[in-house]
Amino acid sequence: MPRAKRSKQYRKLMEQFSMGWGFREPYQVLVDADFIAEANKCKMDLIRRLEDTLHGQVKPMITQCSMRHLYGRKSEPGVEAAIEQAKTHLERRRCGHHPDEFPEPLSALECLHSVVDPKENSANKHRYVCAINDESVRARLRQVAGTPLVYIRRSVMIMEPMATVSAKARSKDEKSKFRAELKTAGSKRKRDDEDSDEEEDGKPPAVAPEAAQSEKKKKKKSHGRKEPNPLAVKKKKSKPTSDGQGSKTTKAKDAEVASGEGETAAAAKRKRRRKDKSSEVATNGENAAEAHMSGAES
Repeated sequence: MPRAKRSKQYRKLMEQFSMGWGFREPYQVLVDADFIAEANKCKMDLIRRLEDTLHGQVKPMITQCSMRHLYGRKSEPGVEAAIEQAKTHLERRRCGHHPDEFPEPLSALECLHSVVDPKENSANKHRYVCAINDESVRARLRQVAGTPLVYIRRSVMIMEPMATVSAKARSKDEKSKFRAELKTAGSKRKRDDEDSDEEEDGKPPAVAPEAAQSEKKKKKKSHGRKEPNPLAVKKKKSKPTSDGQGSKTTKAKDAEVASGEGETAAAAKRKRRRKDKSSEVATNGENAAEAHMSGAES
């Protein structure tokens, strides 16, 4: 699986644990002896790799029994460095298995299970993330709901998918929340019905002052059709108050007035007559003949 895809799955898985069981940063990580020895053998920066896997700050812890297991394996190569790392970087988690009462340390299965599930009710009370390399211990802790499990394989830190017990508990919790919401919605509906009955009887429904104030504040705007801009609307034409005959008579009167004005204008304007040149020559000849005859008589 590609690293980016695996990282995305781990982030979603931790979000599910945080929503279902309230996991918060820094995550409390319980580390056993085999896990820290394997991390030191692979020369792995334990805290940084845990933060990259869980996508958040971590608070690594180790129990007293796991430290005793490391001291018992001190002769093995590389275990001394793991002991120093556990002393300096890991917080000691008290498991209650004191050496005076338990001369031999308890097994990792018994010790870690008593820390994760102290009341034997299959619940991770303190929200521990378990970093364990032993397969038998992980199989036992899968029965505890809400327990993220991390292990190292071939120098790669891997986070297990959510166990079936945890998945069932999560789905059951979600269903119960959904039913509770349905019940609250039903009670609100009954209350509304009662208010309507009171209104029918003539009694105004009792409204709390806080509810009245909230209703005043939360006045929703109507999202219906908006009216057009009055400046962009074309004005309507005024309709005539009289009937069709009245309109015809008014039109006839207007036509008569227009014709009378035209006649007066034509009478006022005179036409200019033009004389022909032939008539002018004839008149001039006649005048000359008359003058010659009058002169002869004299």
